[in-house]
Amino acid sequence: MSSGDIFYDKIHFRHDPKWSGRLGPAEGGGQMLCVACVIEMIESEDISSARKSFALIGILQVLRCSPGALRELLRQDSSVSLRFTASLLGMLHTVEDQATLEKVDQVLVQLLLELQSEVSYRFVLDEITNQLNDRLGVKDFLPTFNFLGNLVEAVPNTANSLVTQYGPLQEHLCSALLYPDEALKASVVYVWLKLFRTAGGSAAQSLPVAIRDRVCMLLLQTLANASSPNLTRNCVGLLWSLVQLPEAVSVLMNGKRDQTPCHENQSVPTGSGQNQEQQSPDQCPLPLMLKKLLMSGDEALQVTSARCIALVLVHSQCSAPFIQADVPEFLFDRVASSNSEVMLWSAYSCLLLLTEDPLFFSQCHSVYGIESLVRSLKEALQLTNMEVPKQGLLLLTEILERQPPSERLFPSASGFEAVSEAVLGGVSSSCLRVTTHAASAASALFRLNHQSRPVQYGKIVALIEAITNKFSALPLHSAAAHRSSRSLKRFNPSSEASTCEGFLLQSMICFQAACRLAEECLSEPVLKENTFTAPSKHGHAEDSLEFLCQCLLCCCDSVWMPTVIRMCEHAPNAQILQYFYSVLSSQFTLCPSLMPAFANKLASSGFFRLPLEHKSLLCAGNRHPYLNMSCCGFLQKLIKCLLYQSDPDSDSCQHDVEEVENLLLYNLPALCCRLSDWPSLLREAPGLQLCDYKGLRATQYCLVIMLQLALQQGDRLLPEQTAFSSVMWLLHSVEAQAGSALPRCVLRSALYLLAVTQDKSPTLDAAPLNCISKALSSCQSFPSLYIRHPALLHFIWRYPGLAEKYGPLVLELWLTKKAQHRDAEPTPAATAVRRESHADEEHRTGTEQEPDTETMELLTLTEDHPAVMLTLLDMVCSREASLAGRALAVLEALICRQRDYDADLCANLRPALLQALKMLSVNMGQELGQGHTAQAVNSLPLVLKLLCAMQASDPPSSSSYSKMDGVHFKLLYHVSNVAGRLKPTDTGSLLPALSYLYCCLSLSPAHCTDRAVTVLLSNSGLTDQLQAVFSSSSCPSSSPPSACPPSALLCCSHLLLSSLITLQRVHSAQVKKSIGWSLNAAVHRLLVQKRNTDNLLLVSYLNLLQVLLDADLASAVVRLSTGPGLVGSRPLGVEDGALYPLGSRGTQCLSTVLSGLLLQKHELLLRASVNCLSSLLGFLQRRSPPTEKYVANQPYSQFLVYFLLSSGDSSCLHPVTLRLISLLLQHGGTSVPLEPCLHQVMEAAERGRREVLSEESAQALRLLLSQIQSTVPGPLMKQRVTAVMESLDLQAPAESCSPGRPGNVVRIGDVSICLTLP
Repeated sequence: MSSGDIFYDKIHFRHDPKWSGRLGPAEGGGQMLCVACVIEMIESEDISSARKSFALIGILQVLRCSPGALRELLRQDSSVSLRFTASLLGMLHTVEDQATLEKVDQVLVQLLLELQSEVSYRFVLDEITNQLNDRLGVKDFLPTFNFLGNLVEAVPNTANSLVTQYGPLQEHLCSALLYPDEALKASVVYVWLKLFRTAGGSAAQSLPVAIRDRVCMLLLQTLANASSPNLTRNCVGLLWSLVQLPEAVSVLMNGKRDQTPCHENQSVPTGSGQNQEQQSPDQCPLPLMLKKLLMSGDEALQVTSARCIALVLVHSQCSAPFIQADVPEFLFDRVASSNSEVMLWSAYSCLLLLTEDPLFFSQCHSVYGIESLVRSLKEALQLTNMEVPKQGLLLLTEILERQPPSERLFPSASGFEAVSEAVLGGVSSSCLRVTTHAASAASALFRLNHQSRPVQYGKIVALIEAITNKFSALPLHSAAAHRSSRSLKRFNPSSEASTCEGFLLQSMICFQAACRLAEECLSEPVLKENTFTAPSKHGHAEDSLEFLCQCLLCCCDSVWMPTVIRMCEHAPNAQILQYFYSVLSSQFTLCPSLMPAFANKLASSGFFRLPLEHKSLLCAGNRHPYLNMSCCGFLQKLIKCLLYQSDPDSDSCQHDVEEVENLLLYNLPALCCRLSDWPSLLREAPGLQLCDYKGLRATQYCLVIMLQLALQQGDRLLPEQTAFSSVMWLLHSVEAQAGSALPRCVLRSALYLLAVTQDKSPTLDAAPLNCISKALSSCQSFPSLYIRHPALLHFIWRYPGLAEKYGPLVLELWLTKKAQHRDAEPTPAATAVRRESHADEEHRTGTEQEPDTETMELLTLTEDHPAVMLTLLDMVCSREASLAGRALAVLEALICRQRDYDADLCANLRPALLQALKMLSVNMGQELGQGHTAQAVNSLPLVLKLLCAMQASDPPSSSSYSKMDGVHFKLLYHVSNVAGRLKPTDTGSLLPALSYLYCCLSLSPAHCTDRAVTVLLSNSGLTDQLQAVFSSSSCPSSSPPSACPPSALLCCSHLLLSSLITLQRVHSAQVKKSIGWSLNAAVHRLLVQKRNTDNLLLVSYLNLLQVLLDADLASAVVRLSTGPGLVGSRPLGVEDGALYPLGSRGTQCLSTVLSGLLLQKHELLLRASVNCLSSLLGFLQRRSPPTEKYVANQPYSQFLVYFLLSSGDSSCLHPVTLRLISLLLQHGGTSVPLEPCLHQVMEAAERGRREVLSEESAQALRLLLSQIQSTVPGPLMKQRVTAVMESLDLQAPAESCSPGRPGNVVRIGDVSICLTLP
């Protein structure tokens, strides 16, 4: 036999050349092969094993390198081919060398693959069957079984033939499993393994049931007694194939490991299977075997075991044997100790199936394994394969959902913290599918029975915030587009849009679970207070139930609402919306204190329209009942909250809310029509109504209530004109039904709708107005129908019939009811703002303040309907103090803004006020408290205040001032009589009375005041009142505060006395009784107590001193008293006598006081000070010219001018500054060094030529320029003065810059001051 050629020289010559050939490339010569030689060598016992092995190697090389060559040789005679195959099969029993046996196995398999002949396959199977039949035992069949397994794997057709046509062979394969040799068993199991796996398991389906069942039973026995790794692996592999067949699973689970006797020649030991003897005969062996595999150190076996468990559980639906065998415990151990993705996934899957059995929880496997599961989840989240953490989170969710409430998983805070951190890790995953499963786990975790003690609210908040933060990365637009294209494309559950939608749905479920948990905790005091919280955490607001509720509301408001609305904008998702509205409903329970604002925001953001549209779109035709229920629940809570805001403390409000709740409860679920169908529904005839809360009429009532509440928040569900006509039709329909009337809550809504939509609807005629009037009359309490809105005011007053009956009521309600919304809250009245405590405040509030919004509405109403004014006046005169005060504030604002309304407003009001004053005067007796009513006492100060405000606001140019008679004189007469009869302690009435008298004297032209001053001076009661006020003001400082008059009253008394002194001099009126006044006390107060004296009172002192100085301190109206502090001791000196009763010392004190007051920043004080200084210098000029020069030439005077000029450019042309310089030039002459000041003023005047000065500034500047021309020498200065005066003459007079009203009147609180600057 040559090297590389396969033939035997000694016998080759006998063979026909046709069985020989050179195989391979022609050019390379190839390899010489003689099939006959090979057969004879194989069959000959004389040929050595080495030569046979060489021949097999050659044959194998030919088969691999020259496909088809050997087949061509053997095709010459099929018997030769079969003989060659039989020879090789025979070698499997004759050859003992393992290496040669492997070559025989390989050659046989390759040869049969080469031949591709069904005959060859059957021949092989027949030969193996015959061999097994001819021999009593299977001891030498290990190589044959190995070859058979390889053949079945290589040639699938062989497997089909074996299972369908070779029953005896199958029997032999089963019997071989009883042989004690584990190597032989491993080979046989390998054959069965290949049979069950061939052709996708189709061969196994054809296997006889008896054989399959026998294989199952034998496999259990073999696996139980297997000790070699190879046999164990093959058995596990076969088991894996068997458990994929449901029928086989049933046999495996029901089979017993009974000892099957072996054939007598197989010598199977009778003591095999010690483990078997230890098990009870009725216990299922398979779970124990699989548990044993889980305990092995081979991870591949562990994984396969877990997979087998999963398949058995899927097919058998019998998990109790595994649970009783403690398989879950070992699975949890594997989960905790393994980092393998396959192992973790397989174990998770098994445990997931086991959780379906309640026995899993009753035997506390969940309690045992929860810690291991949480720990493995944290590791699984670090893996790259996201399917593993998905399966783990799914397992965690199932355990949390199925765990009985009586058995707690997390009794301590540490356990809950661990699981919450694991879930938080899942939520934070980059894979959205993992995040979705984590959200599902969080939903189950938020059950009350899973909460530790104390409850870890902070961890719950962290999970909610983490889920909420995921929304920012959601491609919501693609999700909406995906849903809208479902009808055009096939739904793909793995698409990105579907994933986003699934996450949003699961997040909504999670959020609802958190809300439900918060509600349950609120209902349990122990959980609400979190009693068992550690002392170190008591101060942590983030770990409280209140913080959780606020977090839920904040997330819902800022993120969830916009996200869901955007997601469902184009194609609403019923499931998402169902949970969404349920979450919104929960907020009303969690944060009741914040719900008024939240409900207003919801209603104003379209959350009336939104659920109604979703109901009509998704719930019509009894579709999506849970969504319908959720929408109805949300609308009911929203409406209830809005209704409670109207008047929460009212019993009628509580009754109306209950009535509306009943209407909505019975009718809202069936209301699934579109908004466009509402008008026709409102106009539909209801027919016979058997129940007040059910039927078409009740549904119409619900529509009206929802229309009103939505419109009240700015959401117009229907066009205004449509709503108006529909409501009117409803009113007519109810009126037509005899004996029926609208419920109060519905009537209130209908009235509101009519009022708000009236402007865009036609004016009503008599019939509809009569219908409205009847409907309103059916309600016994009109205030219960009132809803605060300006439109209701205008609607009632628009129609005289309604205004006559309900106008005063609606005005009263407008003034007394508080606004329902914060932006409608009335601002404080101007009189409450203008306080007298600070000088700067007084000056700033001297200008008129704009009325608040509510008052402006009444002013607008009065402009349209003047009768409102008389109604308000009637309230001032006849109603309780609080209402009368509010009505007074409105009338005062109306009077102050009369130029924007009716120019003759005051003229129209005065007669009515005169009549009211007469009635109040009649009701007054000699003393208050006798012969009068309490209402008269309350109304008198208000009427007097209104008179005072009207007098101060009436323009002096009015024709009513042409003569002091008629209504003006009568009012003055009655007010003076009332003032004289009041008690000195009744400052509330005395103050406005004196202020009114002062305004009458000050604002009237001089030629019209003779009768007025005569009447007042002849009124001894008035004189006594003034005397009482001055006397009480001179009380010592140790007297109690109640003994001194209020500063405002003393101020008004000074101002009135000033006017009386001035007009008495003008008209030489007769004085019936003079008034005593202490000059010494006045100067002392100005000098010593000015810091503790109100600025307004200081102004009144200066005003009175100015008038007295102008009269040379001598008047029949007043008796001045002086003291040693002013004039010194007697006998008086020459200078004191000339200046008596002021004296030289008093003059010095007064000039010092005025200089100090000129340094103040208070406008009124500056004006009063410079006026008083002018009168003082005039008085000194008449009485003592040297003293005049001395006072004018004081160095302090120059400092005053410099100080005033240094306040800025605007101060250079201020009337007070200009007036002070003029006085110093007039009374001091050129001896006062004022040239720098004059140059500064001139420069300012020259720079301001193009600016229009106020009338007062222009007048003061002209006076100064004239004084400069006559006093200051020099042609240059006179030239500059002339130029400035010419520019002043060319300017048009500007409006006064004074902060006063028309006629230069400033009202500060209840005091009016007339501004003058001579």
